[in-house]
Amino acid sequence: MTGVAENSPWERAGLVGAAVGVLAAGAAAGVAIERVTVGRGMRRRARLALDAAGPYGTLRGTPGTAVAEDGTALYYEVEEAAPADTGPPAPARRGRLLRRGRSRPAPPAQPLTVVFCHGYCLSQDSWHFQRAALRGGVRAVYWDQRSHGRSERGRDQAAGLATIDQLGRDLKAVLDAAAPEGPVVLAGHSMGGMTVMAFAEQYPDYVRERVAGVAFLSTSAGKLAAVTLGLPAAGARAFRAVAPGLLRMLGSQVDLVERTRRATADLFAGVIKRYSFGAQDVDPAVERFAERLIEATPIDVVAEFYPAFTEHEKGDALAVLDGLPALVLAGDKDLLTPSAHSAEIAERLPEATLVVVPGAGHLVIMERAELVNAALARLIAAAADAVRAPVSAPLRALTAPALDA
Repeated sequence: MTGVAENSPWERAGLVGAAVGVLAAGAAAGVAIERVTVGRGMRRRARLALDAAGPYGTLRGTPGTAVAEDGTALYYEVEEAAPADTGPPAPARRGRLLRRGRSRPAPPAQPLTVVFCHGYCLSQDSWHFQRAALRGGVRAVYWDQRSHGRSERGRDQAAGLATIDQLGRDLKAVLDAAAPEGPVVLAGHSMGGMTVMAFAEQYPDYVRERVAGVAFLSTSAGKLAAVTLGLPAAGARAFRAVAPGLLRMLGSQVDLVERTRRATADLFAGVIKRYSFGAQDVDPAVERFAERLIEATPIDVVAEFYPAFTEHEKGDALAVLDGLPALVLAGDKDLLTPSAHSAEIAERLPEATLVVVPGAGHLVIMERAELVNAALARLIAAAADAVRAPVSAPLRALTAPALDA
């Protein structure tokens, strides 16, 4: 649920997960006033320079396609691991799993696979920094959720709205196609974490037999309708009342909305930054990378997915994952899925490691990538040890950096 440069003001409000809405327009106007003194051509050249300086999102793996239950083609890429390091497993972790009565996957026919599920209005490329760090360290699958990235527009969306349950079933299709054997670790950021919860609720037997670990990054198990988005209480209530209808209207005028993008190229850049990052000194190339990902999501896709978040309630599904090695991580300045929601997830997963990153926002996977990468590497190594899966030397090396927030 993420959290642009060439979108209309209202479209961009939707592209940030509708989180900046009507009431954020006043704040954006201040940004716009500041920028009118700079020529549009100069701003465009600056954006192009940032795109060239930070070629983020360019890493590619071996492509594949999974087919969802409604026939939607789901695009994924696989990266293989380097030869494994046959170091000793972690008996303490395995013992905890056995004492909790979980069935443990048999010695894997192929290496452990980590499957990365991205957030709303993003794509698999949002994992760029994790992908760069983990390359060669573990077998990994990165996929684009339906209607996002290189995946096909959801075929069921012609008849209605997207749902989180539907995304859980999509994940099952990707697992069947890209990781048909061996243990898996499921990692989800924002909407991707909700996808993992829906999957666990629908496929508990698969979880017991195949899932060796789970990572929830900047996500929520529910109660999203009560999130204030950093607005005063009255403003948040007004926003929640207005946003669904506004997005439906925009979604019905796709051609008109898309034609207005260039006219207001960076009006909402300051608002995008506020709802994506917690710090003020984020690398401009990283900020621009986030904008590019968000602006690639058509407004009608934004409209189709937005209602799913207020209906998302998967706290009870977390019980299926109890006892697994788990990481729950969030930035303490996340306005979209506040860190308190991560704390609630961790309470339901007593074995989980909870990491709250001071000063970081919703896109903590970009803003504090080194810290996130080390935390993920530790989780993956623990999960691999717990099921006696081989672990590569590059992955073990990545676990060394201290988690110094």
